[in-house]
Amino acid sequence: MTRTIRSPFDEVAEFKDGLFHFNFQLSLKWMEKQGKILFGDHFRIYPEDHALIYKLLVYAINDQESCTKSGICLRKGILLIGPVGAGKSQLMSLVNYFFPPEKQYRIKAAREISFELEKDGYSVFNRYSKGSVRNLNGGIIPQVWCFDDLGVDNVQKYFGTQCNVMAEILLNRYDLFVSCGVLTHATTNLSAPELEDRYGNRIRSRMREMFNLVAFDKDAKDKRY
Repeated sequence: MTRTIRSPFDEVAEFKDGLFHFNFQLSLKWMEKQGKILFGDHFRIYPEDHALIYKLLVYAINDQESCTKSGICLRKGILLIGPVGAGKSQLMSLVNYFFPPEKQYRIKAAREISFELEKDGYSVFNRYSKGSVRNLNGGIIPQVWCFDDLGVDNVQKYFGTQCNVMAEILLNRYDLFVSCGVLTHATTNLSAPELEDRYGNRIRSRMREMFNLVAFDKDAKDKRY
């Protein structure tokens, strides 16, 4: 089940005429404060990332008008691309607080998922696809996943057969996206052509349909230092 996380709305938004009206600057301050709690006192929100964070936030709060202006489709998930150390994982963790409970996601490293094949076998595919969708009173309740560091996962062998675990999971989740509108998010250090080399054209074509591409500048600095 999705773990509901504390909403920042009381601190960053005014409820007026039945709607929350968000203050972007207050949202940035809230994210930096929460980031220091989660990741340490060194954490900062950098001015050069504000435009990217704005896209993520308007998507999270379902602001249709702002998303349209930013080229973001609310029907798709987010694929956040950026260099090593740009802060992709941290931002996805913080933006998660701004989603409504039913759209909050769990973050899982793609590399860890690939190793689960050795321990659990082919059940790993079901765990992150059909097994994460429940039917309740005739309605579909999906588990939204964010796969962290997509592309650094390894091709695994299971009983002598090579298997690209994340490729299979993405194919399965694409089917759920088409049939049920199930969302998937991911972060990666790889460019679009590199993802195609890693997973093949079949997967890349489906990823174009599943994801909004949100990218850091290719020269974004490593914030770990």
